[in-house]
Amino acid sequence: MLPVKYKLEKKDGKARAGEINTPHGNIKTPVFMPVGTQATVKTMTPEELEKINAEIILGNTYHLYLRPTDEIVAKFGGLHKFMNWNKPILTDSGGFQVFSLGALRKITEEGVNFRSHIDGSKHFISPEKSISIQNNLGSDIMMAFDECPPGLADREYMKDSLERTTRWAKRCIKANKNPDRQGLFAIVQGGIYEDLRDQSLNELTEMDDHFSGYAIGGLAVGEPREDMYRILDYITPKLPEEKPRYLMGVGEPLDMLEAVANGVDMMDCVQPSRIGRHGTVFTKYGRLVIKNASYSEDTRPLDEDCDCYVCKNYTRGYIRHLFKTGEILGQRLATYHNLYFLIKMMNNAREAILNNNFYEFKKEFENNYTQGKKSEWIKPKKFKD
Repeated sequence: MLPVKYKLEKKDGKARAGEINTPHGNIKTPVFMPVGTQATVKTMTPEELEKINAEIILGNTYHLYLRPTDEIVAKFGGLHKFMNWNKPILTDSGGFQVFSLGALRKITEEGVNFRSHIDGSKHFISPEKSISIQNNLGSDIMMAFDECPPGLADREYMKDSLERTTRWAKRCIKANKNPDRQGLFAIVQGGIYEDLRDQSLNELTEMDDHFSGYAIGGLAVGEPREDMYRILDYITPKLPEEKPRYLMGVGEPLDMLEAVANGVDMMDCVQPSRIGRHGTVFTKYGRLVIKNASYSEDTRPLDEDCDCYVCKNYTRGYIRHLFKTGEILGQRLATYHNLYFLIKMMNNAREAILNNNFYEFKKEFENNYTQGKKSEWIKPKKFKD
């Protein structure tokens, strides 16, 4: 029996509401997963993540292998105990990070030779090594080691790449020492070419008994947005219905809802914490750059329609002050709000699916986010003289 299982609860068109069962608890879908690259979601404590209803977070195989090393994490009893997080964890394979190193790496059939971005030291990760690292980390969901080509790589390169990914997936299955405790997800590649996506999926589903879920890789990596949407529309409904579907590396609200509309269950991205640390936040009416001078006396919360801790307790003027003076609290508050925003958006999407009105919800969200009451939204409410 696979250790990670999926139950489909309701469909509204192609959009799905369901539940993923893992050794560390259940996950209601569709779900946004905060990224904890180095065993921490930047600026957030595990207790804060629970408070904003995060149901699962990610860890990064490449980074944790380099520091503190997966062997040290294993000595602590695994990633859950190491970082004091008792809910589900997904670990990526390290593939994206390794392949993004460019001149610092060399791909062979056996794996990837690369130099650390930290100190230039030489390393090698193969499918077997990636799974060994993830076994030591003890995540609930592991990703198969794949080759992640550039979004606009030519057709010949994409075909060779996806076929290598299939061969590596077979090696990942054989290397997994904990098939009864850690679910393994396959990654469908093929870039912007529909027939290559079909080829990748067909090859991987021949090993379906070994996979707890399927990820869509190689999107949001430089290709035009219309190509990403086209491939989502084409390949997502073809993924096995009885298993979770994961779109990797997408955290822009409108892209996320488009993915849900096509049947995606899981998404992750560093974007909400990254832009939050630089002073940009999501709101009902689009992004807001809190460092702008126009907010210096603004007494409103970041988002007047948000009920998160930050919006209940702090003003735009105060948070702008924190950023302008370099106070860490500003980064923490913006990150907290952004993560809450995306998690709640996905929870609202789930409720809309269950109530058969997802597409109405999506349209209303998009109208507000892209157009909104802009003149009212950007006009600061200041103290009266």
